[in-house]
Amino acid sequence: MSRVLLVDTGPLVALLDRSDAHHDWAVAVFSELRAPLLTCEAVAAEALFLCRRNRIDPRALHTLLAERELRVSSPLNDAPAAIVQLLSRYATVPMSLADACVLWLHETTPRSVVLTCDSDFRVYRRSRRRPVDALMPD
Repeated sequence: MSRVLLVDTGPLVALLDRSDAHHDWAVAVFSELRAPLLTCEAVAAEALFLCRRNRIDPRALHTLLAERELRVSSPLNDAPAAIVQLLSRYATVPMSLADACVLWLHETTPRSVVLTCDSDFRVYRRSRRRPVDALMPD
């Protein structure tokens, strides 16, 4: 059985932004991944916002979304109470809405791995006790 890759905002932005510190890592990782990948609406919105703010051409992200190579889930719609609970639990980190949605997807998707550049995923715990299985740059 193959693993499900859950994509966070950082790797998407790094893939598109040649000046990002993790660009080479993101290009290498995405070149070896098989579609479909899974993310959430909050990650897609955050990535598109950061592209616009940093004047990065978002067309590659548009293509990933349009061709469904990057599938989008709606945890905030599917489990709003669970998302709010995660935001409350990690308020001191602080946890973003995108991180809460990705963590919820990780908790509810068997054999999933989070693709992220965010070291907060080393703090977060799956089901409050198990570390998040994450693929990150060194």
